[in-house]
Amino acid sequence: MNNNKASTRFLPLALTAAVALVSAQQAAAEIVLYDKDDTTFSTDGYINAFYVNSDVDRDGEQYDRRQSRVKMGFLPNWIGFNFNKQLDDLKVSGRSSFWVTINDGEQNGTSTDIDVRQFYGTVSSPEWGEVLVGKDFGLFARSNIMLDELLAGYGNVSDVLGLVDGGGVSFGNIGTGYPYPFPSSQITYRNNNLVEGLRVAVGILDPVDTNDHSTLGKSYQDQPRYETEVSYQFEVGGAAIYSWVNAMHQSSENTDSSVATIDSSGVGYGVQAKMGGLSVTASGFQAEGINPFFVNNLGEPSLREIDSTGYLLQSSYTFGKNRVALSFGKTEDDGNGLGHAADYETRGVAYFRTINDNLKLVAEYNQYEISATQDSALSEDTNTFAVGAVVSW
Repeated sequence: MNNNKASTRFLPLALTAAVALVSAQQAAAEIVLYDKDDTTFSTDGYINAFYVNSDVDRDGEQYDRRQSRVKMGFLPNWIGFNFNKQLDDLKVSGRSSFWVTINDGEQNGTSTDIDVRQFYGTVSSPEWGEVLVGKDFGLFARSNIMLDELLAGYGNVSDVLGLVDGGGVSFGNIGTGYPYPFPSSQITYRNNNLVEGLRVAVGILDPVDTNDHSTLGKSYQDQPRYETEVSYQFEVGGAAIYSWVNAMHQSSENTDSSVATIDSSGVGYGVQAKMGGLSVTASGFQAEGINPFFVNNLGEPSLREIDSTGYLLQSSYTFGKNRVALSFGKTEDDGNGLGHAADYETRGVAYFRTINDNLKLVAEYNQYEISATQDSALSEDTNTFAVGAVVSW
């Protein structure tokens, strides 16, 4: 039985489904609270709010409307804490980050959620690299989303997916160019730059159910989920190039022999080139047997070994304290997302104005489209204008 209707019920629960800002940005902005005896403790944070106006057009007229909101952008609000201690040749570090929604519910009042997206420790050595244990974002599709030019913006909101009226974040380009590398418990090794500019990460992650819990059996995984990412950074002709490939694989079996085993695998890739104030990014993914929105298969809908592919094309130009970004993303899914084959597209343009190191203003216009050939009730055109502010440290 392919119970994909669970997707529409659980998609609004992705209210904190977004990524941490680039690590270097966190490190540059963090506030050191303690620095003594080779031990440091610091904090970083991110707070944002947008005025949002969405024009929803769906099949028929019963859902067509123009909806105004005041809510978060693609990134939730968070506060993070970092620990580092040097012990002879080993460096022991840790990070915890607490992600907060800002919209309470109309039925239950103070429903503001606090979620732990990161809670991990690392042990590193200049000789052999780093091992991470705990909870962090996955490796498959990781660079695809972390290098999204609209990461600090708003992105797509879908009424079909429950995002227009939802209390959490927008979707950015999740489902229109890449799936979300949901934070998972993991043990991950990263190399120590054995070749200049080359980074390799391999990890085992907590697996997820992708087939039915039938009345006669139970879904299970006799191996973990395997994920990896290889990146290479170099310069050519005055341009800084960052390229990457990431992948994942897992199998989900069932004690009921009548329930099919689901083998899930995916490959993500991309390249970003920067020269002066110009940045150009192209990324994509190909997958089989995965949820095209969430790598962790949020809500546990039953998947099939069918395909989803996507790509994201972006460019931006920075001049002074201003940055303008253009974005187009598309995912073609054969039916694991909403139970029917559909194409998902997002087109966006955004303007970012840096006031100082801790304050940024954002304005964005986004067009989102779902084209579902077999079920017109799932088709949608939603245009959204968002303007807001970001405070970070």
